[in-house]
Amino acid sequence: MHIELLPTTVDQLPLIANLYQFYAYESSDWEQEDVEVDGRFYIHAPHLQRCWQEPDWSASLVLVDGFIAGFLLIERSELPGVEALEFADLFILKKYRRLGIGSALAEQVLVAGCGSWVVSFYEQDVLAQQFWHKVLGQLPLHAVVRPADPEQPGLVTYLLSRQAH
Repeated sequence: MHIELLPTTVDQLPLIANLYQFYAYESSDWEQEDVEVDGRFYIHAPHLQRCWQEPDWSASLVLVDGFIAGFLLIERSELPGVEALEFADLFILKKYRRLGIGSALAEQVLVAGCGSWVVSFYEQDVLAQQFWHKVLGQLPLHAVVRPADPEQPGLVTYLLSRQAH
């Protein structure tokens, strides 16, 4: 199995937005989201467009053996006083789950990348919670839980940095 992270261009925004519909669907139960009148989940388009406009923001396709298996969005953290990138949104299609793809990508991006990282997930998102607890236990990074933000109840945020040798 060959896993590839393929950076996208703004021309591929519609492709990422289409895949994001599956991502939104999967979280619609615990986020209590409804579809819009056009039958699609709401996507804040200006926020998504920042992936191609802002420094350190990116949208990449996850390819497995040349086939689209999901996407990864990386953002610059907007937490006050935190200079870090955020492993913002990782989505893997169900067909490709439980094959170690997400773990491999997390290791590739977080360990190979420089500096600090932020990882967040909602307590209600059981899949993300299980995934990140497993992955964070395996990576050679120091993970510190950030204090809860009262404006975002249930959001668990970790600040990741290199472990001292």
